[in-house]
Amino acid sequence: MPQTKRQIQALLEASGMHPRHRFGQNFMIDANLVRLIADAGEIEPADVLLEVGPGTGTLTEELLGRLGPSGRLIAVEIDRDLAGSLRSGFAEDGRFSLIEGDALAGKHGLNPELSRQIQLSHRHDASVRLVANLPYNIASPLVVELLLAGVDLLAFTVQREVADRLRARPADGKSYGPLSVIVQTLADAAVLRTIPAEAFWPRPKIESSLVRLRRRPADADLAGRERELGRFVTALFTRRRKTLRRALAPLTPDPAASLAAAGLTGQERPEQVTPEGLRALYLSAAPPEDPGGSIRAS
Repeated sequence: MPQTKRQIQALLEASGMHPRHRFGQNFMIDANLVRLIADAGEIEPADVLLEVGPGTGTLTEELLGRLGPSGRLIAVEIDRDLAGSLRSGFAEDGRFSLIEGDALAGKHGLNPELSRQIQLSHRHDASVRLVANLPYNIASPLVVELLLAGVDLLAFTVQREVADRLRARPADGKSYGPLSVIVQTLADAAVLRTIPAEAFWPRPKIESSLVRLRRRPADADLAGRERELGRFVTALFTRRRKTLRRALAPLTPDPAASLAAAGLTGQERPEQVTPEGLRALYLSAAPPEDPGGSIRAS
């Protein structure tokens, strides 16, 4: 059974803990929504599930209840006190393992152990799925990194503003940016429902959304170059109000040829071009790799 607000409060108080804003801790207290998040993960008994920010374990219990004997749940918890509580609470379940620490290594890379576990699962042909009530402060870069790592499906709660960015198109103004482009290039994005603030404790000041990202089949043209695409798009969006011809000039020696190959005139602004159009432009421009660059989740 999902934990109630009183149960969560009592668990924290008994251990001298309290919600920590710096870790983006907002605990879900709506039992129906806990089950809805698990439903969104479309869990199969043998899946490998990732849960980032398990907190007091209310969603963790629901997820384990949907796995079979061969399934696994890998939880990642940065809060040392909560990690200790989770470790003792699920110690007898051999399907549960815990990574104590940040899910990200810096802003643009996964925790090495998390990355290793994902790669190991793929080598064993397991389906890897994120099902989580994500900490808001790391959601955008984490989603990008998990898609780049090849996670098959991501079902998670996130602030509504970020959910809007994930599925934004050029007509959506400032919501549309590098995050929209890289996510929609790698996955099909769907916002399943809006979640009111009162579904969480402490109550956040914003509404949330339940999102599902389903990773697309591998793109042969982009294989191994997805991160480079992100850097390319980020560079264009730093000049989002300029014409593409001008924005592209520092990125390729022959902007006119690249634009023509991508079917673009060059008079468009970066913010007016679809993810599909920017993918085509990247492939035609073939920018040199920049190891120091990064995808900016904005």
